Amino acid sequence: MLEMKVFRENPDSIFNDLKRRNASDEIVKEVIKLDKKWRAFIEKGNGLRAQRNSISKEIGELKKQGKDTSSVMEKMSGIKDKLSQNEKETKEMLDLRDQARMRVPNILEESVPIGEDEGGNNEVSSHGSKGNILNPKPHQEIIEYISGADLKRAAKISGRRFYFLTGDLARLEMALINYAIDYLYQKQYTLTIPPFFMNREAYEGVVDLNDFEEVMYKIEEQDFYLIATSEHPLTARFKDEILEIKKQPLKYAGISTNFRKEVGAHGLSDRGIWRVHQFAKVEQVVICKPEDSELMHNELLNNAIELFEGLELPFRVVDICTGDIGTVAARKYDLEAWMPASQQWKEIVSASNCKSYQSVRLNMRYRTPEGTEYPHTLNATAIATTRALAAILENNQKDNGSITIPRVLHKWMNGQEKIEAQ
Repeated sequence: MLEMKVFRENPDSIFNDLKRRNASDEIVKEVIKLDKKWRAFIEKGNGLRAQRNSISKEIGELKKQGKDTSSVMEKMSGIKDKLSQNEKETKEMLDLRDQARMRVPNILEESVPIGEDEGGNNEVSSHGSKGNILNPKPHQEIIEYISGADLKRAAKISGRRFYFLTGDLARLEMALINYAIDYLYQKQYTLTIPPFFMNREAYEGVVDLNDFEEVMYKIEEQDFYLIATSEHPLTARFKDEILEIKKQPLKYAGISTNFRKEVGAHGLSDRGIWRVHQFAKVEQVVICKPEDSELMHNELLNNAIELFEGLELPFRVVDICTGDIGTVAARKYDLEAWMPASQQWKEIVSASNCKSYQSVRLNMRYRTPEGTEYPHTLNATAIATTRALAAILENNQKDNGSITIPRVLHKWMNGQEKIEAQ
């Protein structure tokens, strides 16, 4: 969330941002109103404490003089009751203010393009060739030809949008994971396998649960959610801590199984293993000083570009507009792979600079010579395996039903160059 000083000292920056988003400003007005009430309670409490201290001093003087203190003690009792009530009301008002404050989105960078929805996103660059595949088959059909997944039996025991990966396609998923890990290790990212459960308090530190909760799986009768991406536990890991960020940012490569409900209607191109409830992903996460976040955002994006250039897939980079960016990011880029069967660009990577929005929510700071500050947090997909697999299957399909394996993955496939149709 935004620091409280922004609401007090520069509220116009928030109002102007909401105009760019074409969003209501009522929640910001509510935060400002509740903050004034909270400060009035603080002031009242300070006055009551000053009265209490004055009465305590008066009682002490009366006792020294051997005089009756009963009437003054009655006043003290009344002050204590008022102070107790004030403390309760002050806390309640602070909770109300911060609940409202958590619903105010991040302030976007000025260069974020204006747009109502994904149609307003701007293409930044294009990479690779679309190729010339005659009558391209969708990946869900190709999977059957190569016996790469069993969706029907997965649906029988788990429900729709689950799958068994089998044989060479399962090996190809492991190759993709190893490829991403090896690349990020050489870039000095620390490999981290997080817990796959998070409690609500921690999750509220990294996402707006008003928007995101419907995407996530809640553990019934327990304060746990299954993680939707390793970005969430890797960032929330440092909740309520003061970090030491010296010369280099903190850089992590998270590997996890992720779980999402994927509610709503989806088209034919989302079938198969494209939009599923469970998938593996290697994620990039950075925690850095504010002055380094733009540079690190570029690094995360360039890492993703290099990984997918290595896979020799056609893709483009898009700058996400105001109507599609969501609550948490101040700037976001996506990579979209070309999918020949549907003739569509489809998202395979998101790279976000959240600035201090998550660290304020998490009460995470870093030490400076002057005291402490909120660090900036950033995240980007390295490889989400099921989507990368779908893109490989569609773009590398051959007329005989086989699939060419990207050259960079050969060493993790024991030199195998293609997956044959079964």
